[in-house]
Amino acid sequence: MVFNSIKFLVFICIFFPIYWLIPKKFRWIWILIGSYYFYMSWNVKYVVLILFTTVVSYFTAILIEKSQNKRNKKALLATAVVLCLGVLFAFKYLNFFFEIINNALSLFTIQPIGIVWNVLLPVGISFYTFQTIAYMVDIYRGNTPAEKNFGVYAAFVSFFPQLVAGPIERSKDLLPQIREPNSFSLFQVESGARLMLWGLFKKMVIADNLAIYVNNVYNDVFAQRGFALVLATLFFAIQIYCDFSGYSDIAVGVSKTLGIDLTENFKAPYFARSIKEFWGRWHISLSTWFKDYLYIPLGGNRRSKFRTYFNLLIVFCVSGLWHGARITFIIWGAIHGVAQILERMIGNIVKKRTKEFLQNKHLSRLLIGLRTIFVFLLINVAWIFFRANSLPEALYVFCHMFDNIRNPIAYLREGFVAAGVELGTLILIVLLFFTPLIAYDFCYYKTGVRTTEWVAKKPLVLRWTMYITIAMLIVIFSQKGVASEFVYFQF
Repeated sequence: MVFNSIKFLVFICIFFPIYWLIPKKFRWIWILIGSYYFYMSWNVKYVVLILFTTVVSYFTAILIEKSQNKRNKKALLATAVVLCLGVLFAFKYLNFFFEIINNALSLFTIQPIGIVWNVLLPVGISFYTFQTIAYMVDIYRGNTPAEKNFGVYAAFVSFFPQLVAGPIERSKDLLPQIREPNSFSLFQVESGARLMLWGLFKKMVIADNLAIYVNNVYNDVFAQRGFALVLATLFFAIQIYCDFSGYSDIAVGVSKTLGIDLTENFKAPYFARSIKEFWGRWHISLSTWFKDYLYIPLGGNRRSKFRTYFNLLIVFCVSGLWHGARITFIIWGAIHGVAQILERMIGNIVKKRTKEFLQNKHLSRLLIGLRTIFVFLLINVAWIFFRANSLPEALYVFCHMFDNIRNPIAYLREGFVAAGVELGTLILIVLLFFTPLIAYDFCYYKTGVRTTEWVAKKPLVLRWTMYITIAMLIVIFSQKGVASEFVYFQF
């Protein structure tokens, strides 16, 4: 059941009024029922996995809180983390592990292991696994008390708006809102509805339409060359952003209509002036998770510079692996890790040498603009590894993306033709897709206020004109009869 489907629309139209009619103290029961129904709509059998992770983390947290022995606490936490990660490993990484073993055996001409683990990846498993691990670690650290009501805790783990693709919530933020829900607020409902509308626009109008051109190229990479590869990569950067941030907007919006606030997951990331700033604005709940539960335990930046750089590289390589069991994801993470290391190494030198340069207002703005463009281009380079289906395909893109560039007119024309983009289509994409997206994010980046909230303060006529226009664009440009899954469902 995806957010951009009629089935979900029917589901939320039933869920919403009943939720607000139920007495406060029983709403967690309705959340639990709705969340498990939502999850089982994907695959009924896999409900066993989320239930297993919930049971293990629930009882482990209580035992850790009761224990007075630090060694016992560590043992309990370690056992539970291994069990939860073991389920994740079995369903997401086991085939990748066998592939590595077989590649190693082939070097010594040893017969490979003939084992293939043919299972579907359970949706949301990476997200709810990390959420439960964070909960247990927080209990171990004494940052939050253990939840005694199993039903309330199960509702926290399975909360349907953010279950499948985040944001990854902390127990101290979400659990109290489920245990003691807020009263009805028309302002919250309206705010949530606006955010849902914008999220659907980003997913159904921008992401799904750009995906057509991206897939035309990346699903048959070896038949492509030149500007088609560049254009598809640029389109993918926008596609994945609109797809994933669109999901997050809808998730946060749905939760707001229920009086529950979720973590903000995206803050205009493509306006970042450094890779570090990018990760402070992109998939924020995951980057902060890795910071709190991996980077800091590894030592963070409290030790030598070399150790800090090593910790950064480890964190980003693991982040890449979290996204998928493929070497290209690890390389994608490593690129971001190395970029952050280089930023730390040369950052102070650059600041000293550009200090006088930055005192000039116009030159300072020029430098900021150039930095933003450079960071965006570097992010796009990394996206090649993220989108390519294999390492040979990613390397092919690098080797052939500038073929025939000596003839700029032919280079551009052949690229548009290969990607299936006509001039009229390109103009439409820029005017209807990119312009509102850039305007929205630029205002958000500068003010820190969502444009949807800015719109809410405008006169009624202007406000509803915008709502109706966006709704019409969704109806006109959505892929008819197709409720495409969100990209991050596969992670």
